[in-house]
This record gives sequence, structure tokens and C-alpha cells, in this order.
Amino acid sequence: MFLQTAAASCSFLHMQERLQKIIATAGIASRRHAEQLIAAGEVTVNGKVITAPGTKADPEVDHIKVRGKLINPVLKKVEKIHVLLNKPRGYLSSVSDPEGRPTVTELLPPSLGRLYPVGRLDFNTEGLLLLTNDGEFTNFITSARNKVEKVYEAKVKGVPDEKSIERLRRGVTLEDGVRTAPAKIRQMAETGNNTWFEILLHEGKNQQIRRMFELIGHSVVKLRRSRIGGLRDDVLKPGRWRRLTESEVKMLTTKRPRKQSRSPNKSRVAGHGSSRP
Repeated sequence: MFLQTAAASCSFLHMQERLQKIIATAGIASRRHAEQLIAAGEVTVNGKVITAPGTKADPEVDHIKVRGKLINPVLKKVEKIHVLLNKPRGYLSSVSDPEGRPTVTELLPPSLGRLYPVGRLDFNTEGLLLLTNDGEFTNFITSARNKVEKVYEAKVKGVPDEKSIERLRRGVTLEDGVRTAPAKIRQMAETGNNTWFEILLHEGKNQQIRRMFELIGHSVVKLRRSRIGGLRDDVLKPGRWRRLTESEVKMLTTKRPRKQSRSPNKSRVAGHGSSRP
């Protein structure tokens, strides 16, 4: 059962957790005791008494009280963990899978607690993936308005001509009618019957790069993400992980300065100087 709150319209529903887990994380009670507190009607979310087992909430947006005491401030003091994983092929960017396929969280030790992938990489895509318990960090990295760059290296069949690549750079309409944003694409190397490209995106649709190259008749045979924002790690081997440093977290969550507007400055408004750029 999902609590119907503002979080329900948010795209980050994976940050919701069972109330008993949230209460246990705050150190107020064990999960079993937390379940008893919920059943006894001693837990409220956004002022509503919750008694149904399995109810979920998001402490980033929901006000959670136990016996009348707000626990959100306690939760904010819980250590925030930010992990960089070099995801191998054959793993889902998820915390669980009903089909029993391996997930990226299985590559991390249980001592880190419950972490969530920041965005996704396809099952057969390799490369850098962030995982965290920090909802604000997740929101910043995945929000399109913050324009956090993601760089990919793709090996495609054949050698696409420059006209086709220029078409992808400008943006194309995919088979489902979705229009892709402009992308930076440069050829890295040719290896006989294949070509390597580097692709820079600010936001990505589901399997976007694979679908883009399929559209011009060149399927992607290998794909990996090599950079997130200014974060790159050429030493981290597939399947391995490490914690981000404080400076890396700050670097990833620092907004890029906006480009200067071409609108006239005060002197031009006053009639001084040229109105041409």
C-alpha cells in the first residue's frame, strides 16, 4: 500500500520505504516494535493515523510522527551515503526484481544499508552508476533543469556517415514519437566493422542511445557510461564500488552558472552603446 501524498506525483517513488523501516532507521524502535506502534495507531503521516501494515512514505516530503513526536529531524541526522559503482552487464539498476534477476544492490555490502540507484543504466549497459540514501542528492542529479552531463561510449555496427551522425546531434524523433534533445557526439575510433562514439547527454530516455543508432541503421553492440557530471573513474573495475568524497559530492551538486543573457544591459536601455550583440 502506498500513501497518497505529494510524493505520489513525484518521479522518485523509489525513495519511499515502509514506515517500520523508517522508524527503525531513526533509532526509535526495532522494525518489529515499529510494526506494533503502527498497529496501535501511534504513528501518523501528514496528520493521518496509519494502521495498515506495509504502508510506505517518503521522509523527504512526508511529516512522520511517532507518539506525537516528529521524527524527520532525527532522520536528517542519519549519515548520508553516496557510492560510485562500476556496473557490469547483466545487472538491473534496481533494489529488487520480481523475475529474480541480479540487481546492482547485490554488489554492495549490507553494512552500507539500503541504497537506491540514482537514475538507471540498462540491463546490458556498463559503467558508472551512483547509489545513495540521500533523496536531495538523487533529485539534483536526475532533474533535467540542473543539466548534469552524462557521457557514454558506444560501439556500433558499421561506420555511420557524417550526415547520419549530424542528424542525431540535432535530435531525432524516436519510433514512439518521442523527440530527443540535441546531443554532443564525436567519433573516437574505427575497429574494422565497428565504430566507437562518445555521446554527451543532459537527460536520457529509456534506451535512448540504442534507439537513436537503430534509427540510422547501426545497432549498438556495447555501451558504457564513462562520466557523470565532472566525475570519472578509469581505475574502478567492473563490479567494484567506492564511496564518494565530500568534494565529489559538492562538485556533483553545484549548479552550473547560467549563460549570459543577450538582453540589453542598463546602459543600452538608457540609450547608450550599440544594440547589436
